[in-house]
Amino acid sequence: MASQNRTTYILIAGLLLVVIVVGAALLLRPGGEETATTTPVETEETGVTTEATGVTTTTATTTEGGVGGGAETTTETKVETGPVVLRVLTRHPGEIQLAAKEEFLKSDIAKRYNIVDIKFYSVPPVSWISAIESRGDIDVAWGGGPTLFDQLYQAGYLAPLTSDAALNAAAQIPDLFAGAPMKRVDSEGRIYWVAASVASFGFTVNHDVLNQYNLPVPKRWADLASPVYAGPLVLENRPVIAIADPTRSTSNTRMYEIILQAYGWEEGWRVLTGMAANALVEGGSAEVRDDVIQGRVAIGITIDFYGYTAMKANPATEYIIPEGETIINGDPIALLTTSKHPEAAQAFIAWVLTEGQKIWFREDINRLPSNPKAFELPEGRERQDLKTIYDKLSQAKSMEFSDEEALKIESAMQLYFKATLVDLNGILKEVWMTMVQLLMEGKIDEQTFNDYMSRLGSPLKYLDPATGEEKVFTEEDAARVTGVLRENPRLKDAYISAWREAAIAKYESLLDELSSLGG
Repeated sequence: MASQNRTTYILIAGLLLVVIVVGAALLLRPGGEETATTTPVETEETGVTTEATGVTTTTATTTEGGVGGGAETTTETKVETGPVVLRVLTRHPGEIQLAAKEEFLKSDIAKRYNIVDIKFYSVPPVSWISAIESRGDIDVAWGGGPTLFDQLYQAGYLAPLTSDAALNAAAQIPDLFAGAPMKRVDSEGRIYWVAASVASFGFTVNHDVLNQYNLPVPKRWADLASPVYAGPLVLENRPVIAIADPTRSTSNTRMYEIILQAYGWEEGWRVLTGMAANALVEGGSAEVRDDVIQGRVAIGITIDFYGYTAMKANPATEYIIPEGETIINGDPIALLTTSKHPEAAQAFIAWVLTEGQKIWFREDINRLPSNPKAFELPEGRERQDLKTIYDKLSQAKSMEFSDEEALKIESAMQLYFKATLVDLNGILKEVWMTMVQLLMEGKIDEQTFNDYMSRLGSPLKYLDPATGEEKVFTEEDAARVTGVLRENPRLKDAYISAWREAAIAKYESLLDELSSLGG
């Protein structure tokens, strides 16, 4: 009996071994499929949901052509895969996503790496890290400004470029443009992000609407906080300025940081407060651009390429750089540490920095390339208008600006702005319109108006939810809160509530005082 049992066990074990071997062969053969489980995040995305399958490694000799010629032959180890779907986290609008997808998937480099689709994920900048962590399979980050990418770099989510294709492409991008860094390079010379385009920041005006209300063309950021632009708001309830919520717009976030550094912390918040009080606050920067094009407002704060697009769409519009109060940025692209297809992802990055620069010249995009050779492409040769702007901007003198200082306060600044100037824009406007009306009626003089403006825009005293102590939202405090939020993001809503409560108390107190002056 024992012998029979042993024989039975041996037969069963043999059968199990055969099943395991056959199953493994089926799973590991080229083209075999595996089931992938991913955690969804709140995104807007385009594309299909097929996953890459089957991996083999070969050594290939490839010829990488630079923009405008100068092909170079390199030998690199290339990972060849089954159908690859790249996942790209981006702040770029839909027209850029669609142009990149359309052009890239037709390219030789996409075919070489068997990249069959690109899925774009558009999430607010404050949610980038949580999106990267929750999905765990994002390959590339593209667009959103250097401060956002430096946050990812400091948090350890960016991987250095290693492929010959990506490094050769990065070498074509200048290290500096108008004094601004176009790459993030560590002490060992490794490149973590590269500018895919360059940009300045300013405002786009609609001259027809300005003329309709006999309003001056603004020259400085502070002009947008002037009661001069509040007349239509008071008389017709029509704001003539548009801005965007910084928690949903990296370009507007950058402009608010420029203002805070150009004017100093306290005066900067007075400018931001007056600007928000004058403005229609939109969800995103594309809506601001469209408001100017369609004449809903006279002025919108915009990144430069939105201004150039507006000028193409409506000849009555003009993009203006504030005198001595702007910076030139490189807008990055980078490989993420979560990439499941790092070689294919770097091939896409190489394409964006070379052949893909042609998408910037589309009539509905109008961006300035980071690669100067882009103007040698057929599409680039047709855009001498952008070449003229590029050459002029390359010689521009931008203001001194510290990315490091902006990064220290960014999260707190965005949430404080949202809590006090966006969420409470209605009551803020009520205070502002009362002040302006009293000034227009001669019931207060300009000095009294300015005194009230100082109080309205001064940084708040609030009860800190993390410590229970009373704090003032100074620059140092903003840096502290940004650090707290980095360690404990769940405190975000508590800080928003604390700032909102303090702002309501201030606004209501000012309204009571102003009402007594109205007589």
